[in-house]
Amino acid sequence: MVIHLALALTFFNFVGATAARIVLTLYALEIGAPASAIGVIGGLLFLFPLLLSWPIGALADRVGARGLLLFATVCGAVSLVLPYFVATLYAFYIAAALNGLALAFYHVTLQNVIGVASRPEDRPRNFSNFSITGALTNFVGPLLAGFSIDHLGHATACLVIALQSLIAVVLVLIWGRRFPPGNPDAARGMGGAEMLADREVQRMLVVSGLVQLGSDLFQFYLPIYAHSIGLSASAIGAVLATLAVAALIVRLFLAQLLKRVQGEKLLAWVFATGAIGYALVPFCGNAPVLGLVSFFFGLGMGIGIPLTVILMFSRSAEGRSGQTLGLRLTANNFVRVTGPVVFGVVGSALGLPAIFWIVAAIMASGGLLSRAPAARSQSKNDG
Repeated sequence: MVIHLALALTFFNFVGATAARIVLTLYALEIGAPASAIGVIGGLLFLFPLLLSWPIGALADRVGARGLLLFATVCGAVSLVLPYFVATLYAFYIAAALNGLALAFYHVTLQNVIGVASRPEDRPRNFSNFSITGALTNFVGPLLAGFSIDHLGHATACLVIALQSLIAVVLVLIWGRRFPPGNPDAARGMGGAEMLADREVQRMLVVSGLVQLGSDLFQFYLPIYAHSIGLSASAIGAVLATLAVAALIVRLFLAQLLKRVQGEKLLAWVFATGAIGYALVPFCGNAPVLGLVSFFFGLGMGIGIPLTVILMFSRSAEGRSGQTLGLRLTANNFVRVTGPVVFGVVGSALGLPAIFWIVAAIMASGGLLSRAPAARSQSKNDG
């Protein structure tokens, strides 16, 4: 029951968050907001996930999930109701900040619930279902936003999307007490500084950040490259769709894969497909070939993010899983903010193909880093 409730909350909260980004941006443009204001709205949507994921994870360890999820879902609802009544730029800034605050709270809290409430043998399957649900919301959210705006207008679309959060509020109020309670005593164990000093935690944070970097930059720069070789918007969309389909397919089998293959070996496959995919893109001259490369890329990188969640949870200290997952999200959000900026400079200086080849090399080095310490030591001894 707890896992099903967590997945239901994941669906409604993430659909609302994904749709809100689109509606807030388009509504702001509708009222004449300048490009700089749109940038501020986009930044506010991701500010709190960057700053607060780690402390929220620690809070989830201490107090449990119910109160945090109730706060998050209410923030999500208010963030969409506000623009309906007050269609001003400052209202959109507040709405974006509230929406980002909601995302920060329920993302790490729901991940922690999935891990804590699962039996060890069921944990890979449940995290896999969590990632599949998240992928589904990336499909449903934009559709909900687009159709709501076209048929009901921007203001009413805000209410439609707020309804997703209100459904989540009701679910938490009725069944939220079923969530595992917090554990204040266990949360007084390893401190944040000690956690960061742990070499294994450091390694997994870097690995997780590299997976996030590889996934984000591919989806960001692939359309730019496709446009540079003359592909139409529909062709570019089809190419990106092959990536999404491959990621969904491989996530369906993640639990079965983990029963047969060690997690670090799967990570090596993730980075290998990432490196090969990036290296091949500059040699693709048409949509079918680019689609094949994108599909191949998705078959590996598609499981990278849920796999790092599973591995980070398994390495967390007793009673500190929320803080560990929050630390991972903080590192990933930092990469999401800085990665496009850094590689934008690289692209301006060296050209678009150089971005793909440099990231391919980074992915290859990530494959070496992803190997468990014991495996690296064994290789050194054998040499």
